[in-house]
Amino acid sequence: MIPIAKPLLGKEEINAVTEVLSSGMIAQGPKVEEFELAFSEYTGCEYAAAVNSGTAALHIALLAHGIGKGDEVITSPFSFIATANSILYTGAKPVFADIESDTYNIDPERIQEKITPKTRAILPVHLYGHPADMKAIMEIAEDDKLIVIEDACQSHGAACLGKRVGSFGTGAFSFYPTKNMTTSEGGMLTTDEKEIAEKAKMIRAHGSKVRYLHEMLGFNLRMTDIAAAIGLVQLGKLDGFTATRQKNAETLSAGLKIITEIAPPVIRADCTHVFHQYTIRAEKRDQLAAFLKEKEIGTGIHYPISIHKQPVYRELGYKDSLPVSEKATEEVLSLPVHPALSRTDLQEIVEAIKEFYAKE
Repeated sequence: MIPIAKPLLGKEEINAVTEVLSSGMIAQGPKVEEFELAFSEYTGCEYAAAVNSGTAALHIALLAHGIGKGDEVITSPFSFIATANSILYTGAKPVFADIESDTYNIDPERIQEKITPKTRAILPVHLYGHPADMKAIMEIAEDDKLIVIEDACQSHGAACLGKRVGSFGTGAFSFYPTKNMTTSEGGMLTTDEKEIAEKAKMIRAHGSKVRYLHEMLGFNLRMTDIAAAIGLVQLGKLDGFTATRQKNAETLSAGLKIITEIAPPVIRADCTHVFHQYTIRAEKRDQLAAFLKEKEIGTGIHYPISIHKQPVYRELGYKDSLPVSEKATEEVLSLPVHPALSRTDLQEIVEAIKEFYAKE
């Protein structure tokens, strides 16, 4: 079976975890601080705050910026539900703007249409590893005095305009096992604002800077030194993982370009795509996925239902018509692109897709 995703963990990660376990400091401690410093330097940000998930990073980022009841945050409907849920957690309202048909990222023109006097922030998603149009988004934010919080949970190392994602506004990253790097579970907030970093670190630790002195309402959303130790090793491997993903994507695109029934991923000018997912548009998508399953090739549909059409959002009264997002849910299919793939695996994927469409 060729899996859709596979975390790559080796002796270095095992040794790093063993070192932490032997030290006796297994909760948040010096390894977390070391990981925060390394990750902030990697993204080009002044500060970073490690937390226990990408969802927590998004939630804390919003809270640290004072987002709450009565506020509106414009975001994408075409993402994992945590993107929008993090807004709901604060008491604010997610407002969905439709996406671009080629990158699947939020469309800046649609953002402009959704701005109201209640709008406080824009929360773009760098989907599949391709950056959103940050030039246009930052211009809108500057003109309308809006906060920008980047959902970079799928885009470690991606860049546009010479900057890495997570460094334009306040960034949120995930280290879930299927991501381009992992800590098993975990997340990271990145920012250039000292005040936001300090608030984030308080919120993750029950609103406390000093033990047993609680200055604000907070949560227990901390990262452990065990997770941070894994993250430090994985961060050192990230550029190598990315280069392999990009090479694998090139191989897939070269092999699939003659198939008129599919559209491979695009890479915009001045952007670095890190291929968390290699996602195509495919005619007869569901039949193709079933055929590949028979061939023992894993696939994924990211995402089969737009967030605004999820039952929980329907119950909240969302009735938006977002046609580009809705069409994408019917056509997108993610193929394996992870660094553990062999040349033979990649060839099998290409040949299987050619076989499917030759039969149709």
